[in-house]
Amino acid sequence: MHQKQVHIVSKLEKPIRLQEYGVGLFELVYTKSALKKALKKDYITVNGVHATSATYINGGETICLCVPEDGNPKTKLKLKLNVLFDDDYLAVIYKPAGVLVSGNSFKTIANALPQNLKRSTLPDATIPQPVHRLDYPTTGLLLIGKTNNSIRELNNLFENKKIKKTYYAITIGDMAPKGNITSSIDGKQAQSNFTVKASVTSKRFSKLNLVKLKPKTGRKHQLRKHLLSIGTPILGDKDYGIEPYILKGKGLYLHAYALNFVHPFTKDKVSFKDELPNKFKKIFEGK
Repeated sequence: MHQKQVHIVSKLEKPIRLQEYGVGLFELVYTKSALKKALKKDYITVNGVHATSATYINGGETICLCVPEDGNPKTKLKLKLNVLFDDDYLAVIYKPAGVLVSGNSFKTIANALPQNLKRSTLPDATIPQPVHRLDYPTTGLLLIGKTNNSIRELNNLFENKKIKKTYYAITIGDMAPKGNITSSIDGKQAQSNFTVKASVTSKRFSKLNLVKLKPKTGRKHQLRKHLLSIGTPILGDKDYGIEPYILKGKGLYLHAYALNFVHPFTKDKVSFKDELPNKFKKIFEGK
């Protein structure tokens, strides 16, 4: 048995690669990585011909997805999410620590979204999809696309650095009041700005800092690597910490605090903020 979905492409202003056009197009393969896998496995045809990552869409084509039924899990994930904003185009949710945003695991934010968000009423509605990543141990705000056009537009905003992200972290050691960290991560230039908002002395860690962070780029583990590079790792970071100062059992003290951007469809300036986790407040209560 196979599950089949068909999409007829409307008129396009200019050709677009299928691996870009198809993101969020089908409910069975709604992420970019899943789409690439489906193309490699010959699950997708365009006008009856097996498509590849090099296939271009011009408008008017019939795109067909045919996936073996046993390759698609039927059980729905029961994970209650805190939804901060939800309209027909996008949503903002709170990501708890200890949950992957997406991937091959069953327990992911992506798998929990359909059960937590209102389905879009727009013609190009699709299964909601996270449009950026947060590390497994990181908490905070996560932006979600709910339609094909919205997913593409939000991805474009990120690529053009039009979405401003603010994080808070607790770091270990002496830091300058503010600064800029610029270095190469995985062969690509990366930049992070920081401002120390408060500091407290600690018997175990000497000094702990509440730090406001504004990444200018979005490399993998960027903030964690950057703070380690100046000798002030994030509290609770098992991967980028310094022995013997790795705090175990409390998780990573890194929080995605705010998102600011222009809504790609309503054109309103939107700003979302989340409170600091209680474990932050316990250390810096009254600061």
